[in-house]
Amino acid sequence: MDNYKPAPTPFSVHFKSTTDSHIPFTDPLLYCKIIGSLQYLTITCPDIAFTTNFLCQSMHQPLNIHFQKLKRLLRYIKGTTAYGLPIPHGDLILRSYSDVDWASDSSDRKSTTGYCSYLGNTLISWSVKKQPIVAK
Repeated sequence: MDNYKPAPTPFSVHFKSTTDSHIPFTDPLLYCKIIGSLQYLTITCPDIAFTTNFLCQSMHQPLNIHFQKLKRLLRYIKGTTAYGLPIPHGDLILRSYSDVDWASDSSDRKSTTGYCSYLGNTLISWSVKKQPIVAK
């Protein structure tokens, strides 16, 4: 795939289906090997996590259309090799922090919660949510 043009996005909803798109892929072992490698890549490239997960759901019986989508993901990766989360050498200690703000916004009385996790000095996971307080 060296001569292929990089894709701007990892996944396309408007995918052109051909007549053989719904035929089983001829080499399912190759499909599984590539998907398995991509699962490891999602650790440092979270932008491909959704598409990789979507393609993993068809590992038991991949069709030609799944392989076409896999090739698009590989084209996206080809164009984004400079992107990703750097994990520098050093102590790979996992640290997580969390915080909550219980209904301090007087306009809507919603709580804000969040967390972040670091592997060494690299941020690897985070979330912030604003939720209403549920009375029990």
